[in-house]
Amino acid sequence: MEPKKTPLYDMHVRAGAKMVDFHGWLMPLQFASILTEHEAVRESAGLFDISHMGVMDIAGPGASKLADYVLANDMKTLKTGRARYSPMCNEKGGTVDDVLAYKLSDAFLRLVVNAANTGKDLAWIAAHNREQAEVIDRSDEFAIIALQGPRSSEVLRAADAEARLPTRAYSFLPETRLTGVGCMLARTGYTGEIGYEIFCAPREAPCLWETLIEAGKAAGARPCGLGARDSLRLEAGMPLYGNELGEDISPLEAGLHAFVDMDDPGFVGAEALMQPVRRRRVGFVVDGRGIPRAGYEVLDSDGCAIGRVTSGGYSPTLDTGLGMALVPNGWADGKLLVRIRDRQVPANTVPLPFYRRKQIIRGNAHGDA
Repeated sequence: MEPKKTPLYDMHVRAGAKMVDFHGWLMPLQFASILTEHEAVRESAGLFDISHMGVMDIAGPGASKLADYVLANDMKTLKTGRARYSPMCNEKGGTVDDVLAYKLSDAFLRLVVNAANTGKDLAWIAAHNREQAEVIDRSDEFAIIALQGPRSSEVLRAADAEARLPTRAYSFLPETRLTGVGCMLARTGYTGEIGYEIFCAPREAPCLWETLIEAGKAAGARPCGLGARDSLRLEAGMPLYGNELGEDISPLEAGLHAFVDMDDPGFVGAEALMQPVRRRRVGFVVDGRGIPRAGYEVLDSDGCAIGRVTSGGYSPTLDTGLGMALVPNGWADGKLLVRIRDRQVPANTVPLPFYRRKQIIRGNAHGDA
């Protein structure tokens, strides 16, 4: 099957982006260098095409109850105009997907899901639809542009001085206009920075993208690809489905306790999540040279295998190699070894995330960003 193209594909090609097949979508890996794009988001702003993401609506009188049943986070207290991150679990406690749920009303929620999981998620929700709500795939009806970085609000103001912007993290405007384009505008993102995600009609996306690129030049904003998106989310300690989460990895093993409502465990998979956790996610920073990659073996300080790297790479902000791994729950934090090619490279576990807007974590030291 031929890879799909987002509504912005032609613009990426004209801009000289390196295009790759990403879960069946032709997406830009990078426009300039990954390092340049990463630094732009940390220092100014970056524009990402995330139109490959799946979008589905849950509608009808039972919409909120269905969302609360299939999602592990608490959907009962989610207010209209707010968004909430949540894992979606199977009966064994594994993760079907991790999603963002936007509440437009008590009878209308919009879910944004991982592109590769859209069909699976639709089938899963339909199979557990005991409220007889409508579950509608709307992926083809939206293009999504993510504008991320500390100067992202400035870029939006430069593009449209009259535009209304959501001011709180995980808030959104379901219907607004930006440079004359009707859109849903959300204060959400996947980079560890302040940012916005803009949902618009596919036909409107090229013009909006071009306008935002032009408006962002004075602030140093630039288009960014999948490479920078991955290094940014890794520094922010954000899990990636298929790496830190999966059908056989529970959200509790991934350290997502804050996003699982065990105070009112009426959701799918809750009973399984009450069992003791066998593994847990840890972050580590390499001591010296070496770049860890997903799949590399992790050993304790005695050289005994205890797990594998789930995500790893070079951190431009910390100027070092770092990663995340699943290790036995009883293993004590401290020194470990990562097998990088034919070497056992020492590393130290650190609290996650590695990076916050006002804080960088290296080893056990905290400093200003």
